[in-house]
Amino acid sequence: MNADHIKDRISWAYNITARAIGRPADAFRARGPHAPLSPANRYLRLHAAFTTTGGNFSRSQVYGSGLYTGYFDTAYTKVGDYLVQGARVFFIAEQDDLLPTLCVRTNSTVSIRRPAVPATIGMSGYGGGQNDDTSLMIAWPASALGIGGGGQSQAGLPGEGSVPGWSVLLPAPAGIGLMVSDIVSDDQGRHGAITATELTHLGWRLTVKQATT
Repeated sequence: MNADHIKDRISWAYNITARAIGRPADAFRARGPHAPLSPANRYLRLHAAFTTTGGNFSRSQVYGSGLYTGYFDTAYTKVGDYLVQGARVFFIAEQDDLLPTLCVRTNSTVSIRRPAVPATIGMSGYGGGQNDDTSLMIAWPASALGIGGGGQSQAGLPGEGSVPGWSVLLPAPAGIGLMVSDIVSDDQGRHGAITATELTHLGWRLTVKQATT
């Protein structure tokens, strides 16, 4: 029995599991950096079941984690795809041939832009701002979970509290590089600056410090 046949049998077993205990879901695959859940990006309807990492359906998810094990026919899906099941939206973070599929449940929709850099600097050393920011990613479902205080605000005034921060997980579309100081906005009206980036085979993991006024 060769590796391809084993992979096919495992995918089929996941399909049987999903049909027995799961529900229908729509699969989406982004075609660019904007709006991956656009109707044009829907390519498949399949059954899917999700449980906490470990895959034994023995307990509910806990606070502070968006990681799930997904059961569905992996012959048609790949890393970075989204699965929409009613109000629940997941993306595939890891799809190993012989291991359970790691998915991330999203709770926010984020857009990321890069502030424009002034072309010239005046005699005072201040270049001023520009309005032609570059949109990098628009309307991407992501996991955005709080990480507590992110340090003091830049004002540094006495008695100020810490600045909230988030840990953001999202897929890594081809050709898009994210950097420290890129601006993240979400559908909850929050805005923040990226303070750390990590690109792995699981996608992007960002640390974001919320903007304060």
